[in-house]
Amino acid sequence: MIIENLENFWEIDSQAAFEALAVKTFYFQYENNKVYRSFCDLINCHPSEVAAVKDIPYLPISFFKSKRICSFASENMDFFSSSTTSGGSPSKHYYRQLEDYQMSFRKGFEHFFGAIEDFRVLALLPSYMERSGSSLIYMANDMIRNSAQPESGFYLNQWESLKKTIDQGEEKGQKTLLLGVSFALLDLVEQYSFNLQHTWIMETGGMKGRRKELTREALHDQLKKGFGVSKIYSEYGMTELLSQAYSKGEGVFECPPWMRVSARENQDPFHLLPWGQSGGLNVIDLANRDSCAFIATEDLGRIHSNSRFEVLGRLDATEIRGCNLMVV
Repeated sequence: MIIENLENFWEIDSQAAFEALAVKTFYFQYENNKVYRSFCDLINCHPSEVAAVKDIPYLPISFFKSKRICSFASENMDFFSSSTTSGGSPSKHYYRQLEDYQMSFRKGFEHFFGAIEDFRVLALLPSYMERSGSSLIYMANDMIRNSAQPESGFYLNQWESLKKTIDQGEEKGQKTLLLGVSFALLDLVEQYSFNLQHTWIMETGGMKGRRKELTREALHDQLKKGFGVSKIYSEYGMTELLSQAYSKGEGVFECPPWMRVSARENQDPFHLLPWGQSGGLNVIDLANRDSCAFIATEDLGRIHSNSRFEVLGRLDATEIRGCNLMVV
């Protein structure tokens, strides 16, 4: 069964629409993604056995480090790449067009927080700016450009300038989003104190080897005290996904309509767990129509109702990397 085109994922408006497009995406990727098809064949999963989302297998995320995970044919393929630690291999996410990524992060942010034009966007992402191929930098740059605010921008080791920009926005009552990697936000509050009323702090997770890893609760406690705010926002994303989940506080993430997260049994990766239990996180990201939409991550988490979830840490013996983890 060869499907030439898939519907626009950003138009999903119901669970039924999500289920239908997810199954159709599985058929499409089984036919067009050689690596995913080989994986399905090895575990004896044939399309004739897939009638619902619960039947769809999840590709281990480690395949993005060693294989070209793509559902299209092209000689010149562009990709986003992850950071690495300890000399490991980076993940590569190949894409045919950037529209899917743009629509995903633009529509996703708007779904949870409203128009980006309403914010000044200040990006504190030093570890990502120091390398090429970061999907997070691409997203932040697009948000800065579309915020249409002259003060929006990246800050790399410009602590005094960043402090001044934040203070000026507070004095004017300007709605501001400070998007930062965890260690850089901690560096900032160790140098300056704040009492913010109009600035949202959003951490992207990960210490990137710059600091000792903290639990999300401990990190947020330090950031709330340092910035003088009552809650810290969080973004859950990674190179292998084109979509992001967001937390508006307390570390519980919500997915946009085209993304779902579930938990699997660690000893039996094909057994999905009910709500409230902890296990490895599986993600369906229908924005990944040109790569693989069904991914078994190396994150440990707990699922709540309505596909809300917590990230509890990493599964044992996996590399700590990316913009989505906090180790317990």
